[in-house]
Amino acid sequence: MTLRAALVLLASLAAIAAAPWAGGLGDAASFVLWELRVPRVLVAALAGGTLALVGVCYQTVFANPLASPDTVGTSAGATLGALCAVTFGGWAGWQGVGDASGLPVVTLAAFAGALLISLAISGIAARRGASVNDVLLAGIAMTLATGALSTGLQFTADETAMVAAARWSLGHLPQVGYRGVLALLPFALPVWVLLVWQARALDALLGGEARAWSQGVDTHRVRALVLGGGALAVAACVAWCGPIAFVGLIVPHLLRLGVGASRRVLLPLAAPAGAGFLAACDMAARLVVPGREVPVGVITAGLGAPLLVWLIARRRA
Repeated sequence: MTLRAALVLLASLAAIAAAPWAGGLGDAASFVLWELRVPRVLVAALAGGTLALVGVCYQTVFANPLASPDTVGTSAGATLGALCAVTFGGWAGWQGVGDASGLPVVTLAAFAGALLISLAISGIAARRGASVNDVLLAGIAMTLATGALSTGLQFTADETAMVAAARWSLGHLPQVGYRGVLALLPFALPVWVLLVWQARALDALLGGEARAWSQGVDTHRVRALVLGGGALAVAACVAWCGPIAFVGLIVPHLLRLGVGASRRVLLPLAAPAGAGFLAACDMAARLVVPGREVPVGVITAGLGAPLLVWLIARRRA
């Protein structure tokens, strides 16, 4: 491991370790720490690590530096699927999102939406003559279309469910107990292992599909594993935390600036770096407005948009 990679890993772990203590603990310190803050940070680590790792893999598979669960429509498809389950399942189904018994239904719907959009974009990317701009524009179109449908679904629900759905759509991490951790672990950790296991194949894809084929890489199989596994993990994160923007786009770019483009280095670092980034954003969400809490999706979007503009300007320079 290089010095820069070690520094990234240490900074990520430091952010995760510091997150439970941010903002003070109050009188009931033990309950706040172990039942509210620690579960919340663990969920942030699982969601942030998943989004960052899937972002690195998507950027490689689509050969597009702007590909991420957000820009290629995976998050939007998962959001639409989850809202369909919530809207047609009624308010009781929405409450089930926070329960161990209710998560699988919403997750399956979110996974179906995420996979449908991912496969559609993958089909466009696989067409001969399809350019990077074609894939990006298709992803933006899918995101806008599913976003419009999601907004429409929110207004078909009753008033209480609509308010809850609107807040959920901004991304949230508050937890009471460890149900969220236990719900995300079976989806996140196996997908982390699966995607990191594809590091050599994804490294070969950097030179193009023809070169990867010449090195014995089954590109169709790799694409199917990345899209299927990524859609499943992102769908679980969206079902539990709501859509959290920019993590899967910004973290891979920042990592490449620090440690280079090799997927054998980026993939093992992406999960801890994404975990640390989202934990740090959650700290900011609790501290930026004294006495109130800002949805973490607002913080990631507020940080992500300027960072993206800076990265584009730096790339052109």
